[in-house]
Amino acid sequence: MSYIEFRTEKVTDRITRIHAVSGEMMYLVAGKNRAALLDTGSGIGSLKPVVERLTDKPVTVLLTHGHVDHAMGAAEFSDVYMSRKDDYIFLDHGSKSFREGSFDMVVPPFSADKGDLIPTADMNSFHDLKEGDIFDLGGISVEIYECPGHTKGSLVMLIPEKRILLTGDACNPFTFLFDYYSTSVEEYEESLKRLVPKVDGKYNRVLLSHGNGEGYCGIIEDVIDVCEDIKAQRNLANIPFDFRGEPAGLIAKPVGYMENPEVKPYGNIVYSKDRIWK
Repeated sequence: MSYIEFRTEKVTDRITRIHAVSGEMMYLVAGKNRAALLDTGSGIGSLKPVVERLTDKPVTVLLTHGHVDHAMGAAEFSDVYMSRKDDYIFLDHGSKSFREGSFDMVVPPFSADKGDLIPTADMNSFHDLKEGDIFDLGGISVEIYECPGHTKGSLVMLIPEKRILLTGDACNPFTFLFDYYSTSVEEYEESLKRLVPKVDGKYNRVLLSHGNGEGYCGIIEDVIDVCEDIKAQRNLANIPFDFRGEPAGLIAKPVGYMENPEVKPYGNIVYSKDRIWK
C-alpha cells in the first residue's frame, strides 16, 4: 500500500475536516475524554494514522450511511456505529467488485490503485446507530437524527455546543435519490419535514460531505421545496444524469451552484421519474 496524505483543515477549535481521495470529507470531533470520527471515507489509503496525529483520545466512529465513499475506512477502527437499516447497502458497496470499481471517483491530486484498498470491515462488529443517540465526548457532543431518503439508514448529526449540523449526503445541493436503495421523493420529503422541528433553532452552520464542505442554513427547507416541485413536475430543469457511465436519473434544478460558488446556494435532487411516489 502506498502512502496517501489526507489533507486536514480546522472547522472549529474542536472539529477538523479531513479530505479524502474521492473528494469525500470526514470530520473529527475532539472532546476532553473521547473523539468521534464522523464517516471514514472510501477506504482508499490508511486513515488511522491521520486520526492518531489529530487526537490521542479513544475514537468512536459514527457513520452517516453505508455508502462506499463514507463507510469503507471503518475496518481500521474498533468502535463503529452505523444504522442497521443500511446493512443492505454496506454489503453491496463493500463487495470486492464494487470497491475495485470505485477508483474512477479518485480526484486529483490523489492517485491510487487496488493495492491502496484497506479491507472491508466486518459489519457484524458494528453497533446500531439510531435517532436519539447522544455521544458525550467531554465538553462537546454529537446527537443523532434519522433522515431516510438517500439511503434508508441515512442520518444527520448535530453538534449542539458548536451549533453545527452535519447533513452529510442526507440533504445537500445535489442529493442522490435515484437508486434502488433510496426512498421515493414523497417519503424523502416526509423525512425532511419530520427533521425540521427537531433541529430548528439549534444550529447556524451546516457541514456537508462533498463539495467545499459548507452548506447553508435553510438547505433542508429548500430541498423540501424541490420535492414539492418534483411531485408537481413544475419549475424543473430535468437534466439527464449519468452515474458510473450509466443513465441514472434527472437533475431537478440547474446545477450552477455546484459549478460556480458565487451563485446563491440552493438544494437539488437527482431523482428517477418512477420513484416519485410511495
